[in-house]
Parts: sequence; C-alpha cells; structure tokens
Amino acid sequence: MSFLFPRLLAAQGKPLFEAYGTLPIAELTARVSPSHESAVYVATGGDRVSARRLLELRAAVVELAVAAGFPDSGDRARNADFDLALAALLHRETGMVPAEAASRDVWAFLALVLLPDVAFWRYPAPPKDRVLGTDLTRHVFGRLWWRAQLVHAPDAPEPYEALKILGEAAFDQIYARRAALGGSPHLVRAVLRVWNELDLTGLNERETLRDFLKRLLRLAPFVVFDAVEEAALDGELRGVAQESVEEQRRAAELAEEDAQSEGPDRPAGRFTSVEICAGSGAQALGLEQAGFDPVVLIDSKADACFTIDLNRPHWDVLCMDLADFRPKERPECIGVDLLSGGLPRVKSSASAGRAEDGEELRVLLAAVELVGEIRPKAVLLENLMDLVESPYFAADREWIEGRLAELGYGAGWKVLNASAFGVPQNRGSGFLVALRNEYFHRFSWPQPDGSEPPTLGDVLGPSMAANGWSGAEAWIKGAGRIAPALVGGSDRRGGADLGPTGSKNAWAALGVNGSSLGDDVPDADFPADGVPRLTVDQAATVQSIPEDWRFFGGKTSRYRQIGHAMPPPLAHAVGGAIAAALRG
Repeated sequence: MSFLFPRLLAAQGKPLFEAYGTLPIAELTARVSPSHESAVYVATGGDRVSARRLLELRAAVVELAVAAGFPDSGDRARNADFDLALAALLHRETGMVPAEAASRDVWAFLALVLLPDVAFWRYPAPPKDRVLGTDLTRHVFGRLWWRAQLVHAPDAPEPYEALKILGEAAFDQIYARRAALGGSPHLVRAVLRVWNELDLTGLNERETLRDFLKRLLRLAPFVVFDAVEEAALDGELRGVAQESVEEQRRAAELAEEDAQSEGPDRPAGRFTSVEICAGSGAQALGLEQAGFDPVVLIDSKADACFTIDLNRPHWDVLCMDLADFRPKERPECIGVDLLSGGLPRVKSSASAGRAEDGEELRVLLAAVELVGEIRPKAVLLENLMDLVESPYFAADREWIEGRLAELGYGAGWKVLNASAFGVPQNRGSGFLVALRNEYFHRFSWPQPDGSEPPTLGDVLGPSMAANGWSGAEAWIKGAGRIAPALVGGSDRRGGADLGPTGSKNAWAALGVNGSSLGDDVPDADFPADGVPRLTVDQAATVQSIPEDWRFFGGKTSRYRQIGHAMPPPLAHAVGGAIAAALRG
C-alpha cells in the first residue's frame, strides 16, 4: 500500500530552516512533531500516513543515528554506514511511490518537522538544499530514498545489497550528473551488477567508472536500455565496461613509462594536487599553469562540475559536499603536493551571525581538518580579505594556525590584489598558504612585476565594437581604468547582476549598466550614447579566464561561476611561489 505524506510548502519551510540553524540538537528534539499546522496533502489516491506510523519511522531513524553517534558526534566512516542503513530503511518503511518521493515538500516536512534533530546533526549548519529539498539529489533524506529506489532488487535475498557496491560520490556520477542513465532503475542495477564483477586491480576506480559512463552515454541515443531484458543488457554492458578497463590499463602503462623516462627527481617536474570547492575550475587552471595537476577536484554544484568536465575531461571531478569526502577511499590523494581551494566566502562582521551563513565557516574549518587526513606538502586556501585582516576573525586565524602547527606546518596570511598580476579589476583576495615545516622557510609571496594592468576598455573594447556599435570608440575611452571587483551573486539571493548599489555605481562610472547581464554585445542599432550591459563572456574576460574556457548552465549559473572564481593569473602567481618552495 502506498502512503501520502504531509508536505511542508516552501513559504512555511524556509522560516523554520532559518530558525533551526541556531538551535542546539536538544532544542530541535523538543520541537519534533508528527504534524504541522501548515502541512498539506496532495489530492491523489493513497492513504494518508498516520501519526503513529510517522513516529514509528522516526524511532527507527533515531535508532540508526544513535549507533552513528547521535546526538553528540559522528565521523566520516560512521556517517557512511548510517547513510547506507538509512537509505534502505526509508525506502522499505515509508511506503512511498516515486511520484510522492519526487516532491521536495515531502522531504522538507521530514527534515524540519519529524526529524529536524537528525537532519541538523547529520549536516550541521546545512545549506538549504540539504533540508528544504530544492535539489533532491542533495537532500539529507531524499537523496537516500532515491539511491535505494534505483538499486532495489525485490527478488534478491538482500534487496538493498547493491547500495554497498559504490559510495555516494560514485553513485552521484550515475545519478546526479548522468541523469540520462540514472533515470532508469533497470539500467542502474545492470551497471552495478557488471561493475561488481570487474577486475580493477591497479586501476583508478573513479576514472574507470567515469569512462564507463561516458561510453554508455554515447549509446543512450541509440539503445532503449529499459527495453533490453536483464541478461542481454548485462552482456552489452560487460563489453562496454571491458573497453573502459582496457583503456585505463593502457593509460596507466603509458603514464608509468612517462614517469620512468622523466626520472623521479626531475627539478622541473610537475606536482599533484587536490582541489576542494573547485567551482568552475578557474583556480585549478591557474595552478595547472604553475605546474600542479589535480588528481581529484571536489565541488557541490552540478553545473560547476559539468563546466570542469567540458574543459578538462581527463580531470577527476567529484560532485559532492566536502563533508562527504573520505580521503582514505582515494589513496592517490594522500600525500599530494598541494591541497588547494577557493572556499565559500565567510561573512564580515557586518553580515555574520545569520544562521544560514554558518556553512561558510564550517567549510573553512573542515578544510583545515582535511589537511591532517591528506597530509599534503602545501596548502593554499583563498577567501575574502576580511578573513586575513578583520579583528572579527582573529580567533579563527589563531585556531587555524595552531591546528596547522600541530600537524607540522608553518602558515602565513596575505591579501593580494589581482590587478597587480595583470587582471583588469580591483579584486582583493585573502590567502592562507601553509607548507610543511621543512619547506615553509623557502616560501616567499609572489611580487608584482610593476607593470600596469590593462584597463576595462583595453580588454572589452574589441567585443564592444564587434557588432558595429557606433559608440564603441567613445566607450573605450570612458572605460580607461580597471574595473571594480566582479561580484558573483549569492546562491541564496540575487540574480545575474553586478552586485549591490555601490558596485553598480562603480560600474556605471565606467559606462556599464550593472542592473543585469546582456545576452549580446551592442550592435549597430544600439544608441551611440547608450550604456551597455556586460555579457557572460565579457565577465569571464574581466576575470582573465581564457575565452576557450566554456561554462555549463543557464545565464545566472554561468555568471555566478565566473564571479566567484579566482582569476587564473593570480592562482598562477601564488601557485608558482609554492612550486618554487617545493623545488627548493
């Protein structure tokens, strides 16, 4: 029998989410209820789930959570076990059908009314999609139900055994980022069966899986997978999987030959890195130019992960929360030369303190703890200038330096302006660079070469004149200074514009309408004295991102990826200084 669950609509869910972010777990437990005055039910067939059944579901979930450390603590290993057990329990005990489970409001009710303490324990200071269900592939509970739905084999002795075959990040490759494949439970179960049979000895499992899925995507337009019976489908997939295995073995052999031919101590050799909060890959691009090749890049935004895939298909991108990353499952990450990241912007004293803003500082502290697990030779973390200069963050800086010292690292803080490294905007960034004690004394911050950066008119003049705009020449003269800092726009508020009023006024002084982004550059019909808007491509140019670097997603998503990026020349400069210290 299928059950209908209460739904907590967004207008009611958002205030609860904002209020609960500041409450201790015990207080959230006190607010647990099997009902809410604003909850509604959809008018379709099925019985409404009873309060008694909801409380029984809660008791079962809490029992699993207690085994994982609830309400006091948790760790990566126990969280992973908890998620696997919870996925099976939710799918087995809720009695939902897919149409019901596809409603984000159902999961908002479970996370904010029935199980708020468990939700906020599993993801402290969570972003809204973890709780409100704006993206079910990331919801604390919803994502687990759908994992179980896609692997469930009702006739098998252990119907949910396939949940153990791949971890969350690997499963995400199938479902969240390969929707053309992950929408078919029949195909997903076949993928898991075939994958479980493969001999992957000596191979990078993640890279092999990515190659396997890409080959399946090429078949998707020509094969109706759901119409192929199980044995035949398994046979077809085995052939595709074996192609991936053989290709990866060839690649591994070539890489080993290259390494032997170069010699282990080659002074100008390249370095390895792990990039967290990778965004669109702009920082990784600059570090690549400085000699660092990422073995893994991590970001929680699907569009950003797709952007990296578009430009560097050989890079291994994990689309997941940093909190879910387990380095021990990726031995190639341990001991890399550099752990780097452009972290979510911590808030200044003027705006800090809001419940929804705790996530940024949590990610920063998690990144520092990750140093102890990965043990890189060097660390590069970038954020706002306030993190380096403001007294508000003095205690955080002290804790970070102390923790890194315990781990055997020397650390330094610095504010650098991108304009000093050839970027046409007044963009300051705060940096933390740390190196193991044996390297730290060699490190020196990069120094500007003294040349003037190009002006906004210099870099955007050709595009402004490209479509025959008669006012282009005058505009170039009026834009004869560097631009203000490009503001990416918050994921929580705002759209594709050039920021708050002060930023828009600064852009207006350079002849740019900052109220929104344009779809194209001015043409011959645009008034000679008109004030053009920037296009997404022009915004990328202002960030000194190469014009052949493509961005995935809608206009707002692409602009946010660009606005949040570290300009590659600045990443190149800092990365070069770190590389010089490592080489000695």
